[in-house]
Amino acid sequence: MRTDHGLPVVRLGLIGAGRIGTMHAGNIARDVPGAELAAVADARPEAAQQLAERYGTEAQDVDSLLKDVDGVVITSIAAAHPDLIHRAAAAGKPVWCEKPAALTLEEIDQAIAATEAAGVPFQVGFNRRFAKDFAAAHQAVVDGVIGTPQLMRSITRDPGGPAGLRPGIPPWTIFRETLIHDFDTLLWLNPGARPVEVFTKADALVAPQYKEDGLLDTAVVLITFDNGAIATAEANFSALYGYDVRGEVFGSKGMVIAGGLPSSPLVRYGASGLQQQTFRSDEEMFHDAYVRELAEFAGVVRGDAVPPVTGHDARNALRVALAAMTSYQESRAVRIEEVR
Repeated sequence: MRTDHGLPVVRLGLIGAGRIGTMHAGNIARDVPGAELAAVADARPEAAQQLAERYGTEAQDVDSLLKDVDGVVITSIAAAHPDLIHRAAAAGKPVWCEKPAALTLEEIDQAIAATEAAGVPFQVGFNRRFAKDFAAAHQAVVDGVIGTPQLMRSITRDPGGPAGLRPGIPPWTIFRETLIHDFDTLLWLNPGARPVEVFTKADALVAPQYKEDGLLDTAVVLITFDNGAIATAEANFSALYGYDVRGEVFGSKGMVIAGGLPSSPLVRYGASGLQQQTFRSDEEMFHDAYVRELAEFAGVVRGDAVPPVTGHDARNALRVALAAMTSYQESRAVRIEEVR
């Protein structure tokens, strides 16, 4: 068996050749130790062919790919995730799936059941858990360094701006595909606690012309936990100054903060003031985290580890997202137990 960095090489098949799939394909091909990009599939054969050619691998249909690889990396559109998880599980292949793994609780429950029945590992792509600063913040909370969490905050401000928004973006994107990261982060940074209530305020402030199409671009979600902690998750699609992702836990003994804007410690001083470069994309800010999560999955495929982020973690974050959506629709606080 071939080895890489002393590790047996696992052959990973990637399904989904869009922006996020293209990024993951490059990471697998170049940077993930002990992994090989063995094949690419996409509902658009020409997109799969172009991506496969870029990295010297094969473009295949999904069924052929599932026969030919050791593990499956799902990076398709979110609506296709559940079916692809079922198909991978039926083929007996370990599954890694980008968030959100599903769009409804019924779908995620069925996906979890399918992987458990097939006896295959199921890992979900919440990349912030693999960023060094976020991981250190989590460990500080676990170790009791900041005491009991009291106030928490998670921020996602994408740098796209109005030009990046358009009709046809699925309604509820801001909750199920953007803030889903923040919900998972807040749950992870408050280990052992359960969310009990959610209240949402949201609007179309960046591109109000698309509000009638259901596109919300600005949101704040208030979450209360059973250990008393009060958390806010906020998102906006127009941070013109850069890609802004941060997390914060304030507790009875202190505080931890993860994330930040500067992409370099260099600060330039001039007649116009101070200038500093900022991150402009998730690929730039979280490159190392994206690599680490797939390196972990390669270990899962080899049988050296268990999934560090599970389908049940994905379900917990999705449940908060669904509560946030109901809160927006009904203009009221929603108890988590109502989301079934």
